[in-house]
Amino acid sequence: MRFIDSMRVLVADDHDLVREVLAAFLAAEGLCEVDTVDSLEAALAAVGQTGVYDLVLLDYNMPGMKGLQGIEAMAMANAGNPVAVISGTALPEIAEEAIAAGAAGFLPKNLGSKNMAEAVRLMLAGEIYLPTPFLQQGRGRGYPTLSPRETDVLKGICDGKSNKEIAREHDLQEVTVKLHVKTMRQKLGARNRTHAAMIAREQGLA
Repeated sequence: MRFIDSMRVLVADDHDLVREVLAAFLAAEGLCEVDTVDSLEAALAAVGQTGVYDLVLLDYNMPGMKGLQGIEAMAMANAGNPVAVISGTALPEIAEEAIAAGAAGFLPKNLGSKNMAEAVRLMLAGEIYLPTPFLQQGRGRGYPTLSPRETDVLKGICDGKSNKEIAREHDLQEVTVKLHVKTMRQKLGARNRTHAAMIAREQGLA
């Protein structure tokens, strides 16, 4: 694999699957050499051990980030080289605040592969990437209040439990749990159970 000018990118995300898929995609595109870590502390350590990266992608809500503070700390450690935010659930307001705090871009995790590649190319070239459609579609969005039972179900999903296990824990029929999963996902705008758990974690809903 031949990389563009030996560009080095660091992907920091505490979700193993997200981290591995994103890194594999970028490497397969021949955009850069990719290293991965699972926390802000590990990202800072990586810079200290191997030198600054041409681009760092930080999960907005992984361990150690503390929101915008993490962006600023990483930018300082990375000697001013581009630092961007990736997130599965952050609101448009957060994206704009990240850019204002010095981030080189904001990448939703559901960004299409072609757009993701183009975003990385732009940021490696020193440009700022902010997806306008995301800002327009999601601006001002809030999450509706979940019912107590929907919250119970969401907590179970966050704990990795199956519908059957959640039903047994709360003395419910499995079909009832399925109904609560459906209504909860609709309220959150979640594509699937994993996305619902991501929203819950980042928004403190369960």
